[in-house]
Parts: sequence; structure tokens; C-alpha cells
Amino acid sequence: MSTRRKWFYGLTALLVVLLALLAWHWRSLHARAALGAAYGARIACSCRYVEGRPLQACQTDKEPGMGIVSLTDRPEARAVSASVPLIATRTARYRPGWGCLLDRP
Repeated sequence: MSTRRKWFYGLTALLVVLLALLAWHWRSLHARAALGAAYGARIACSCRYVEGRPLQACQTDKEPGMGIVSLTDRPEARAVSASVPLIATRTARYRPGWGCLLDRP
């Protein structure tokens, strides 16, 4: 068997194992991503629309390990969306008298 073919089979086997691990842990990964996005959206919404700080200043309020959570300000809706790319997105809207509330998933 040629060296090129061995590399192909080895990389294919590695890819199959990685995909199997991703499938095995998908529920946990998705739940953690949804939780991080929801937390990020609510904290950033409170920072932006309750405290009145710019969204750039709110980036520092994220907990350690939340670097992958991206925030998007939607001033026309007085809302902040947070997302973990390709996995989860949540939005929190400011309602006077209630504060920032998460939209239904």
C-alpha cells in the first residue's frame, strides 16, 4: 500500500472519530452554548439599556470563557443578540419597568 493511501485512510479514520465525538457530546455542547448566549444577551442588554453604557464597554462584562460569544446591538428594538457561531443565538429586549427579558427560544 502506498504512503499516500495510508495517509488518506488515517485522516479519514481520524475524521470519523472526531465526528462521532461531536455527535456524542452534541446535547451538552448545544446546552452550554445556549446558556452562554442567553447569559451574554441578558447581561449585555442590561449593560446597554439599563446602565446606558456603549456595547463596546459591555464586552468586558462577559465571564471568563465566554470569548466565543459575540454580541450584536439592535437599537431600533432596544435589544441585544448574543450568539455562539453555528450553535445558538438568544436575544434579550429591554422593557421599561421590567428590565431586560429574554425572547422565547
